[in-house]
Amino acid sequence: MSKTRYKLALLAGLMILAGCAQQPATKAEAWLTPEPLQVPYRNELAIARLSEILQRAELTEAQSAQLFYDRGVMYDSVGLRSLARLDFMRALRLKPDMPEVYNLLGIHYTLSGNFSEAYEAFDSTLELAPDYDFAYLNRAIAFYYAGRFDLAEADFDTFYQVKPSDPYRVLWRYIGFAERDAKQAQAVLQQHLLALDADDWATNLVRFYAGELSEKALLESILVGLNNPRQLAERLCEAYFYLAKWHQARGDANQALIYYHKTLATNVYEFVEHRYARMEMAKLRGDELSNEQHDFE
Repeated sequence: MSKTRYKLALLAGLMILAGCAQQPATKAEAWLTPEPLQVPYRNELAIARLSEILQRAELTEAQSAQLFYDRGVMYDSVGLRSLARLDFMRALRLKPDMPEVYNLLGIHYTLSGNFSEAYEAFDSTLELAPDYDFAYLNRAIAFYYAGRFDLAEADFDTFYQVKPSDPYRVLWRYIGFAERDAKQAQAVLQQHLLALDADDWATNLVRFYAGELSEKALLESILVGLNNPRQLAERLCEAYFYLAKWHQARGDANQALIYYHKTLATNVYEFVEHRYARMEMAKLRGDELSNEQHDFE
């Protein structure tokens, strides 16, 4: 989509939203409007404590590497990507056999469009820890965004086979396989749905993709059985991302952009859905990825 067409589409979307704003909002609509999560106090405190230990304590290289990794994870969880990457690189310089660090660096490389570096990072993770199944998911996503769908399919399927009862694994397998054969992917999705727990809220995402649940019903299901505000934000993050992917696959870029914006508005930074929502928006707009190679040096 050209930038001119994108601006026109965005303007049309805003006009639609303005029209909708004139109608009184229902209670459900109010609850389904994302409220950005605040950074937990314990995360801020953990970052401060880890920083103090790293500056003042006498540590071995292995201990320092672990603390840099721990602080990097904390930075990542609050959206401070550049600081997280710096700590991950520091950890690897001190202890280059940490598979979890390579995995997270691979995600950051993917987000920046450095796909070759991402593949290498995930390969390193699997060399050090062959059972690290989330590296297969993350490498599959890197292949997916690079347009290498044949390689993505293999990794998506490997990730799915580890735990076929996981709705998210079913969904990502479908997303990866639908790029080359949507009809066959849909048929397999229907089969995989039978193995899922009907009481698991995430199963509703698969039911929606399988055509067994309407969009309205999926959104209403978000509010059922909630325990706390964070759970609401997490469900909204996931639901809006997969709804956006669904509309995008059917050519409705306007609605997809609206849902991607809502995904980002949740501030659930560590969720895969939040991580890749901005990347999906860039694709819809026709923007190039940042290719932030200098941030990794």
